[in-house]
Amino acid sequence: MINTLLKEKSVWEKLMVTRKPIILYGMGDGADRVLQEFELLNIHASGVMASDDFVRGQSFHKFTVKTLAQIKEEFKDFIILITFGTHIPEVMANIKALEKEYEVMIPSVPVAGECIFNRSYLVRNGEEIMNAYNLMADEESKEVFKNMCYFEYTGELKYLYAMESSKDDAFKILNLNSEEDYLDLGAYRGDTIDEFLKYTCNHYHSITALEPEPKTFKKLVEAKGDLENTTLLNKAVWSFDTELEFRADMGRGSLIKNNGGLLAETVSIDSLAEDTKFTYIKMDVEGVEFVALSGGMTLMAEHKPKLNIACYHRCCDIYRLPAVIHRANPNYKIYMRHHPYIPCWDTNLYCI
Repeated sequence: MINTLLKEKSVWEKLMVTRKPIILYGMGDGADRVLQEFELLNIHASGVMASDDFVRGQSFHKFTVKTLAQIKEEFKDFIILITFGTHIPEVMANIKALEKEYEVMIPSVPVAGECIFNRSYLVRNGEEIMNAYNLMADEESKEVFKNMCYFEYTGELKYLYAMESSKDDAFKILNLNSEEDYLDLGAYRGDTIDEFLKYTCNHYHSITALEPEPKTFKKLVEAKGDLENTTLLNKAVWSFDTELEFRADMGRGSLIKNNGGLLAETVSIDSLAEDTKFTYIKMDVEGVEFVALSGGMTLMAEHKPKLNIACYHRCCDIYRLPAVIHRANPNYKIYMRHHPYIPCWDTNLYCI
């Protein structure tokens, strides 16, 4: 797979040689990161666009943000780079409609970490990527894994669409029951608790949910504080119990940082499991999944809880997370599924 993929041009290589104007669609953190990479590679953007409702004459970097209609008046033909994330069906449909008229790509930049999934990254990490590919438990997982690599490398949306499946299909793998002790790491405002309750028909043994950001935790308590046998903790997960700073101005995307400014108490999975031997763990912790799993090696080795682990925040997640799970307990069957989202967010490992 790696050698075949390396015969293709990466999205960055294509952008370096194109003669078409390059238009960024979006003006958030993703666009910032793309422009940083452009500066390193001497790629020049020609403009920034946003959806009509978001265009108010504002500027982003050196560009006046324009509507698609305004971009069309200025340029005859151009490449559109999607630099934001969405799972809203109407927005995704609009992106698919753009593909019918324009060349549309997604230059993949990670939510966390500095690495870019480019040619040199593939060459450096090809062996570990293939080792993880070979850990996938079924052919569908291998296809999802392969398409994720192709999408991250080429920026072509066709590979992303080929990965999609429903949450219902994924939860058939987990086969949750009424006796689950559920650990929700990155509980946000309770939406993944709702998801858990849906698939257990509101029957469970216990719920323990962690959310480090104080304002979000308050909303979590308001929404789920009355649930029976439920413990809500204003803590972050880590490989050991300590205190760390984290950036808390990103909503769901709060990240552990060395200079984050807000101090959060952290706890490990194994520490939490001293009181409750969790049977199901969901983890979406914005790039610290590897560290968090490293703090749950004993529970995974001795009790093998079902796992639902986000594997898209860092480029290395695609190979490091399957490897650490397998190392903790070689008896795990590791599945990979991607649910409708642009870019490849909501790509998860489901392990039983």
